[in-house]
Parts: sequence; structure tokens; C-alpha cells
Amino acid sequence: MSVQVVSAAAAAKVPEVELKDLSPSEAEPQLGLSTAAVSAMAPPAGGGDPEAPAPPAERPPAPGPGSGPAAALSPAAGKVPQASAMKRSDPHHQHQRHRDGGEALVSPDGTVTEAPRTVKKIQFADQKQEFNKRPTKIGRRSLSRSISQSSTDSYSSAASYTDSSDDETSPRDKQQKNSKGSSDFCVKNIKQAEFGRREIEIAEQEMPALMALRKRAQGEKPLAGAKIVGCTHITAQTAVLMETLGALGAQCRWAACNIYSTLNEVAAALAESGFPVFAWKGESEDDFWWCIDRCVNVEGWQPNMILDDGGDLTHWIYKKYPNMFKKIKGIVEESVTGVHRLYQLSKAGKLCVPAMNVNDSVTKQKFDNLYCCRESILDGLKRTTDMMFGGKQVVVCGYGEVGKGCCAALKAMGSIVYVTEIDPICALQACMDGFRLVKLNEVIRQVDIVITCTGNKNVVTREHLDRMKNSCIVCNMGHSNTEIDVASLRTPELTWERVRSQVDHVIWPDGKRIVLLAEGRLLNLSCSTVPTFVLSITATTQALALIELYNAPEGRYKQDVYLLPKKMDEYVASLHLPTFDAHLTELTDEQAKYLGLNKNGPFKPNYYRY
Repeated sequence: MSVQVVSAAAAAKVPEVELKDLSPSEAEPQLGLSTAAVSAMAPPAGGGDPEAPAPPAERPPAPGPGSGPAAALSPAAGKVPQASAMKRSDPHHQHQRHRDGGEALVSPDGTVTEAPRTVKKIQFADQKQEFNKRPTKIGRRSLSRSISQSSTDSYSSAASYTDSSDDETSPRDKQQKNSKGSSDFCVKNIKQAEFGRREIEIAEQEMPALMALRKRAQGEKPLAGAKIVGCTHITAQTAVLMETLGALGAQCRWAACNIYSTLNEVAAALAESGFPVFAWKGESEDDFWWCIDRCVNVEGWQPNMILDDGGDLTHWIYKKYPNMFKKIKGIVEESVTGVHRLYQLSKAGKLCVPAMNVNDSVTKQKFDNLYCCRESILDGLKRTTDMMFGGKQVVVCGYGEVGKGCCAALKAMGSIVYVTEIDPICALQACMDGFRLVKLNEVIRQVDIVITCTGNKNVVTREHLDRMKNSCIVCNMGHSNTEIDVASLRTPELTWERVRSQVDHVIWPDGKRIVLLAEGRLLNLSCSTVPTFVLSITATTQALALIELYNAPEGRYKQDVYLLPKKMDEYVASLHLPTFDAHLTELTDEQAKYLGLNKNGPFKPNYYRY
């Protein structure tokens, strides 16, 4: 059968084709455009205003001139076409893609004609919306914690499983109950519990040691009678730890140690299971301390154990409830910042309870700090900036275990890595690992990324920020938000522009801008996730430390800070080996005698440096 292309005159007789605007529920995007991009298009005949202001964001940034590109992609007011569909008056005609890229119609007799084309003009919403005109929410404020004002303004990066219409309401103002009728919790939305439970079940598959510990010790209930108040990141991995502690006989009440790292659906799942949890993503400063107080100040409930990450919970009880603090049997702390605060209390003679320094245990230092950060630094940077690392110049401030992990990952991706360090031993390690040791002032003008991981304060000052190149990325991998002087950027001459969740442009009067991630807070848990398997190691260490302190006979531990016994470190490691089908070599009696060791360990003295 021959095919002929008809003339333009004949084509005019082709059955009429009309464009029909479909509502969002009727149409599916056919061109791969995001919903935001499609809705930004102006209608063909005045149906919508490209200048219409964006709807209120869940948690707008702190006031200041300027606005982010995200605002320009907000749905415009009025009727906006979401997609277009071709409607044929003659059902016998078939659509076929013409070889020059246009639509073609094929009639039953084989004649091919080019369909009439409709050209639409695409306009994008103006992005020059004044920053101070963006809707703001009045959040609760307190002077009890020295953090940047912008920490109270957050966009949730966690998946939202419910209608966002209730996001404007503070969880403190909601009346929620779980299926058992309990209201002793405060989370974003208890209806998210089902989704959180699925995440917890996934995490359980990658936490073999905790699950093994739960199975082995569940019958003995070594934590029966323990009343544990905790303040850590509330993630799926933490939920597995909490449920393990509950299975071992403990009662738990929990708050978050970071205002950005809580997974709302996981918090809801824990509340549904009966755990009193007080946390949600994007808390204000006042919310943060309110949640901690709700965990502690409960009529008829006296905590006897503390599990802390950062020292905020310990500090709160010590300052506000001194009588309660004296009745605590033990404290378990897992961060550099929190351990430093414990040693300060001990040195001043104010630590009246024994404390376990989990942060400096081998299983925490070598696995959570090193291997975890080696993977999560790339994840956090990729999710927030979509950047390529090859050839980029990066300065990492601090070459402890976290710094070592960050440097190794970036070097493997082809980045040029510089290191700053105050400790000559760590500095020599950096040099031997192939990194150039510099002072921050020497490279601040040329680097593309600045990463802090020291646990110190004012590592990156306003002077450094002023001298950075345009589009330099600044982020922190330490626990606290004190390493980058974010407060110095809250000045009238600088413009803040929210780009996406946890990503801000800070713009100087001359047009130079830096990219600030998570407002100087912990990058990996604020902007991405961390490997579950590594957290299994840390969580198991925490659980064993709690068991040890709670069951220790009186007099074994005095009012001081202790390291986890080496035998427990080795036990935690051994619980994870079966995952790799690993087989340990056993010492013979003769070998054990020669080395002066017990065949079952510990195999290294406490002073051994791994």
C-alpha cells in the first residue's frame, strides 16, 4: 500500500483537533515535567497570575530580604492548565509521530497528514519576591539555649505521608491519642504510625546485634525496674534500640537531641506502641526544651538512668532538677560534646553519678565516627547540592575519626582535599594519608567546600565567610551548631534565600553567595540518613553500657566518667561478624599462655590504640 503526503489545502480538511485543559485529577504529566514546573506555566488566555505570591511554606526561613527559587515554582493563583490532551472528533484516525518531530494523523486508507500545531508561550513566575513579604510564623523562643534563630524555621526533608494542611499547627497545640487511648506523647501526627512501623521493620534487618541481644536477654530482663530517659536522634534505628530496651524490661521516655533529625513517622510509630515520645522535625528552641522537660517532669515517675547524645538532657536535669539528678544510677553519653561536658562536671567535683563514655569506645569511634561518616558525608552533600565531587577543592577542619572518614570519601571521589588540625599526631596522620595540612586562612579563598568536624566553636568565623569564593558550600559534620558562626550572618546587609529543604543561599551586597547547609547543624542526620548497620554497632554499645551501669554492684563505679570495658567492645563486634559469614581464629592453650591472654578475651589492654 502506497503512502502519500497530502497538500496543505487537503490537510485543512482533516478532522478538527482541539486542546482541552484537564484538571490535576484527570491528567497525568506526559512530558516528564514536575508538578511544580507545570503549574508555573502561564495559561494561554489569562487564566492565572504568574505574579501571584507563593502559599505559606511549612516552616519559612528567618526574616530577611530576598527569596528562593522554590517560591517561584509555587502554584499560581487561578486556573492553571496542568496538562493537555488531544481530542479527536474522528475516532477512526490514529496518532502517529511525524518524522520531523510533530504529530501526524493516519487515516484508514493510509494517507498521512501533519496535524495542526498549537504553540503555547511559556512564562515563569517572577523570582524577585521580597523575602520579608514571605509569610512567617511566630514560634516560641527562649534564651535558655544559644542556637541560631534560624533553627526554628525548618522545612521538613522527611517524607510526608499525610495531608500537609495540618502542618501549620504546632504538635503542642494538638490533642492526639494512640489506639490505646494514651495521650502521653507529642509527635507531628500519630496517623503516620503505620509508615513509621514499616521503616522500623526495615531497620531491624540491618541491626543484627540488637536483635540478637533482644533474643538472648529477653528472658532474663536485665533492665527490669530501669526507668530510662533518653535524648538522642529519633530515627528508625533509635526505635529499634528503644524497643530492645523495652523488651529487656526498661521503661523509656524519649526526646530528640537535634531539632532537624527526627523522623516524624517513626516518632508516631513509637507513640502508637506506647512509648512516651516528645519530638518532631523542625522544633523551635522553646519546643526543644519543652520536650525534654515533658520527658523528665512526670508525676510519679523518677528516672534512674540517662541515655544522652550531646549532654543537653543531663545538663537540664542537673540544673533544673538537682534532687532528681542525685538519684540517677548512671549516665551513658555517646557524643564528643556530651563527653566533654561530663568531664567538666567531674573535674569540678559536681558529677554525683557514674557515667559511661561510649563515644571513646572502640566500636563507636572506629565504626560510627569513621565508617558512618565516610558514607554519609557524600550522601548529605549529594542530596542537598547535586554536585559532582571530582576536581573540587575541599577543606576538612579536623582529622579525628569523623574527619578521617570525610577525607577518605572525598579523596576517593577525586576531590582535592586539604586538612586543618591542632593536634600534631592527627596532623601527621593526615600528611601520611596524602593530605596537605594547611591553616584555614591559606585556602579559604580557593576552596569549593568547607566541612567542619572538630567539636569546637567558631572554627569558621565571619572573617572566613567574607573571604570565601562565590557559591562555596559550607557545612558541619560535628554534633553541635557552634563550629560555624552562623549568628554572624544574621545581619541587615546580607540576604538569606531558601533554595530547598536545609539549603540556604547567603548573599553579600556585591552578589557573592555561599551555600549553607542545615544552618550549620549536623549535615548527615539533618539532610540525609546514616547507614543502619553502623548504628547497630553504636546502639548495641549503648544498650550494654546501660545494662552494665544498672546492674553493677555498689562501689564498682564511683562518681566519675568511665570507658566501656574492653570485653564489652569485643562482644559488640562479635555479634556483628555473622552478618559477613566471618570466622574468628581461636587461640590454642599454648598461644594464649605465650601471650598471657584468656582464650575468650579481652585480647587488647585498655591502653591499646586501634
